Amino acid sequence: MSDHEINWKDKIYMTDEMLKIGLPAGSLANPKRGGNLVQLLEDAGFRTSGYEAGGPSQITTSNFIYAWDGRPQEFGSQLGIGELDVAIGGDDWVRERILELQLEYNTEVALEKVLSLKRGGVKIVGIVKDDHPAQSIEEFLKVVTSSHDIITLVSEMPYLAVEWIQSKLKKLGLYEEYSKFSVQKYKTPPRINKGIVIYETWGKTEAKIKNGGADIGLEITQTGGAIRNYGLKIIETVMESEAGIWIHPLIKKNPQKLDLLKMFLLNLYGTINAEQKVLLLFNVANENTGEIEEYLKDNNLYADEPTINRGTHFTEYSVQVETDNKENPLAKIRYDLAIRKAKSIDTVPLQSSIPNLEVLQL
Repeated sequence: MSDHEINWKDKIYMTDEMLKIGLPAGSLANPKRGGNLVQLLEDAGFRTSGYEAGGPSQITTSNFIYAWDGRPQEFGSQLGIGELDVAIGGDDWVRERILELQLEYNTEVALEKVLSLKRGGVKIVGIVKDDHPAQSIEEFLKVVTSSHDIITLVSEMPYLAVEWIQSKLKKLGLYEEYSKFSVQKYKTPPRINKGIVIYETWGKTEAKIKNGGADIGLEITQTGGAIRNYGLKIIETVMESEAGIWIHPLIKKNPQKLDLLKMFLLNLYGTINAEQKVLLLFNVANENTGEIEEYLKDNNLYADEPTINRGTHFTEYSVQVETDNKENPLAKIRYDLAIRKAKSIDTVPLQSSIPNLEVLQL
């Protein structure tokens, strides 16, 4: 590809051979709050320094990965302009930035989620006062629009709120009447005469709804406990979000960075895949192997075939077992092996389990 065939955005991704990864500050990095990304990265082979202390962060086990400390709220924009190659963040905040660029700046950004981290799960929900008679967002909007020219919302994610309310107004045939919107700081004078005013806040959305600061709120929640404590109810779940690895697809045009990305993703996948799994190692006298192998097959305790090391008198087996399988729990499997004359049954924690390179969807 010649220089004149590459536009300015392409050039960003074709230069600087280090892989720049956005590491999110906040709960994912906190070992006491859900994600513990520090430990996940270390188990995958990417030990960090400084990250758990708030930065500046480094990946100490690699000289070809650059750690960029940041807020997950900003990663969508940074990926869009090529400031980052890879970012670790939630579906909700990436979607929020994509919508902001689209709605406010008429700029389309196509970002791609390439790996789920299976942590950081939250729900984005619409909330109103518990005593409001409406039982759905459609009912609620019918009530509000019957007496208000302006629908007021509060949210940390104002553009997700715009998309949500506009989609409901379209279903109700009210979109043209309320098509204008304005994202503003809390309680600043409305910039429109009719439509949707979204107050962008820095938390405590529940308190603003409880005290009549807006008609409706869009809130991030895990359990809904704080919402109920404020005397509010969830009127609709707008989306579910989790932490994942996001990229701009243009990174695939850089062969060296793409190779580094695959290496990074494969090792993270291996660590995530190993969670809640252990390796069972045990020995069986050769005259008893038939019964053992039939048991392993009947209980789906191996993929293609069990790992077997046959000796003169004994055969050693190793099988991978899920520790959270309630239908066939680990304790029962060990007992079943023992009554079939297995010996020296050792349980070994798994730090990584990589099936093959094809697990990467790139």
